[in-house]
Amino acid sequence: MRLKNKTAIITGATSGIGRATALRFAEEGADLVVTGRRVSMGKAVEAECRSKGVRCVFVEADHSKGEDCLRVVEAALKEFNRIDILFNNAGIVTKGTAETTSDETWQDTLNINVTAVWKMCQLVLPQMKKQGGGVIINNGSDWSVVAGRNAFPYIMSKGAVGMMTKAMALDFARDGIRVNAVCPGDTFVDRWMEKGYFEGSDPVTLEEAIKESSAYIPMGRFGKPEEIANAVVFLASDESSFVTGHLLLVDGGNTAQ
Repeated sequence: MRLKNKTAIITGATSGIGRATALRFAEEGADLVVTGRRVSMGKAVEAECRSKGVRCVFVEADHSKGEDCLRVVEAALKEFNRIDILFNNAGIVTKGTAETTSDETWQDTLNINVTAVWKMCQLVLPQMKKQGGGVIINNGSDWSVVAGRNAFPYIMSKGAVGMMTKAMALDFARDGIRVNAVCPGDTFVDRWMEKGYFEGSDPVTLEEAIKESSAYIPMGRFGKPEEIANAVVFLASDESSFVTGHLLLVDGGNTAQ
């Protein structure tokens, strides 16, 4: 119950890392506002969290829209009257090089992976300052600290998340607000099974995905959403009370190469 009596917002919580984190937060006693665009999946997460004995509210939201970000924060304050933790998890994966990235892809990536993170932080910071403290965790990537090929807009956005995290940590440390980022490596979530995620491929099988990961990840496998969620719990809890401005890599050793 490391998060008992805490209220958390988790964006993009309908599946993958967001869902896994919501369930772990609920197990640790946090009351929750979970968001996403897929209503039926969001309602299912809401029910799963409530079954663990905490309060949970799902809010349908597209975080690329500033008005939706505001609606989420207003819903949290209306329901719980405080915000102790924000996990900026919502994001998209985009591919291409600086040459091939379209204006639309560039803007979409900025809107959800960068601007939405800033907007959610901007909206919760006054409340956290009023309360005397809080915790913000941004979902970065191993590509927040190293680059890769053919994912230019995504890498750009996750690099920005890393530096936003450090800048905010410095700006608000004296307000009792800790700001960190969890930086997952390749994690086995729904999108790994989508057509074209691996360049030019048809939907991959589990066996193909495992083979793909074993070729370049030192630990020989993808991460699991639950493993990323465990790291987020650490950053959200008092166990990391002297940690701020940190990018916590959870990548199976990928960036150590």
